[in-house]
Amino acid sequence: MKIFKYLLFLLLILVIGAAIYIAVQPNDYTFSRSQIINAPPAVIYNKVNDYKIWPEFSPWIEKEPNAQITYNDKTVGEEAGYSWEGDDLGTGSMTTLDTNPYQSIDQQINFVEPFETESKIHWDFKPVENGTEVTWTMSGEQDFMTKMYTTFFGSVEKNTGADFERGLVKLDSLTKIDMNKYNIVINGKAQHSGGYYIYSSTSSKIDNLPFKIQEIMPKVGAYAVANNISMDGSPFIIYHEWDSKNNAVRFSTCIPTTARVITTEDDILTGQLEPFTAMKATLTGNYSYFQEAWNNLKDKIAADSTIQEAPNGPQMEVFVKDYGDNPNPSTWITEIYIAIEDI
Repeated sequence: MKIFKYLLFLLLILVIGAAIYIAVQPNDYTFSRSQIINAPPAVIYNKVNDYKIWPEFSPWIEKEPNAQITYNDKTVGEEAGYSWEGDDLGTGSMTTLDTNPYQSIDQQINFVEPFETESKIHWDFKPVENGTEVTWTMSGEQDFMTKMYTTFFGSVEKNTGADFERGLVKLDSLTKIDMNKYNIVINGKAQHSGGYYIYSSTSSKIDNLPFKIQEIMPKVGAYAVANNISMDGSPFIIYHEWDSKNNAVRFSTCIPTTARVITTEDDILTGQLEPFTAMKATLTGNYSYFQEAWNNLKDKIAADSTIQEAPNGPQMEVFVKDYGDNPNPSTWITEIYIAIEDI
C-alpha cells in the first residue's frame, strides 16, 4: 500500500514537473523559409495573392488532394480568403489582412480542427540579381495545449518547416512553367496601314537582340514623352539586315506618331512607312520565342506558291503587350509582319 502511495506521489510530482516545464516554454514562435525564384516580384506576388492558385503550390493540398476547398467571394487582395476541410488537413481558413503590392502580403490562418489555433503568415518579395528572394514566415502565440503538443511532438517549425520548403519549391516550378507558356498563330494575309514614326537604328548580335531592344526602345520612348510627341499605337521594330551566318542583325526601334515629327537629336530620326500587304503571325508569350515565330511565318510563305517575300518590303515586329502591361511573359503579345507580293 505504501509503495502504491509512493508511486502516486511520484506520478504527481512528474505531472506537476511536466506541467511547469510546459508552462515555461516560449509563449510565441516564429520561423521563416526563403528561396530565390528566377522571376520578377510582381509575377510571384500575383500568384501568392490569389487563393485560387494556392492548390497548385500548397504542400498540404498536395498531401490530401481530395480535401474540400471553399473560396470566399473575394479571393484576391485584402479581405480575400478560403477554407478547407479534410481527413488529414482538419478544418481551417485563411484570410488576407494586408497587401503591399509586389513587396509583401500579411495573412491570418485559423485552425478549427484537430484543435483551435491562430497564426500569422507574412510573405516578402525582395528583388535580387537572379530574380526574387521569396520569404515565407509563420508566427503565433502558444497556449498551454500548443506548448504541450510541441513538447512531445516537436516545435511548430519542426512540424511545418519542411512543408514551407516544399511549398516554395512548388511555387518556383509553377512560376517557371507559367512564364514559359507561349503560342504562335499564323494569321495569314493582312494589310498594314503604315504611318509616321520616330526611330533609332543600331546593330547587334542576334543572340543579344532582346537585350539590345530593351536598351534602345526606352530611349526612343523617353524622347517622345520629353518632347510631347503624340504616339499612334504600339512600339515596333523594323529589320534591315539579318545575317544568321555571322550572328548579326541591323534594325530600328520605332515609336509610331500621329504626324511627321522634326527631331532635334542626331540618333533620333523620322521615318514614314507606306501601307503594305503582309503575312502576319502572332506570338503570345515570352519574346525569347521570336525566332521560332519568324521561322514558322517564313515557312508558311515559302509553302504558298502564289506569294513571295517582297524583296524591299518591310519586315517588322509590333509589341502589342510587353513588360509594361504585365510582368508575366506568358501574357506578352508580339505581332510579326513580312511584306509579300503576288507571284
